Amino acid sequence: MLQRIQTVFLFLIVLFMTGVLFFNVWTGTSDEGIVNLTSFYLEIIAGEETEFVSNPYLIIAVLSIASATLAMIEIFRYRNRLLQIKLGALNSLFMAATIVSMVLFSNSLTETYAVQTSQYGISLYLPVAAMICNLLANRFIRKDEKLVRSVDRIR
Repeated sequence: MLQRIQTVFLFLIVLFMTGVLFFNVWTGTSDEGIVNLTSFYLEIIAGEETEFVSNPYLIIAVLSIASATLAMIEIFRYRNRLLQIKLGALNSLFMAATIVSMVLFSNSLTETYAVQTSQYGISLYLPVAAMICNLLANRFIRKDEKLVRSVDRIR
């Protein structure tokens, strides 16, 4: 049912993964200027010129949107708990791929632009919180499945 605790965790996943779209992933400063990585593009600010590059960096947004969409689908599949568990495992892969792509892009940008100071934004930590919520949701879904199976055995 929709009033279960796993629904709250799944809704938090939707919020966290859509939050990735609105915050910076990584910010670095070098002699040439400031480099900002968001989930949609790379922003290079050199003096008064600003350049936007979105080609490989758009994968972060695609993965986070896919993860949020999958969590929404998982919320409304409450009648089929085994499917929910499988979708939760797939969602964990999407979230892990989001985190890995963020870290790989930021590390490659650090080397490419000879960044002196850099810091990760809140967008890097939101998928980690979403993964924790996903693990808790899957745990409670499994718990409900065990409860239903034990009641079926009694009949």
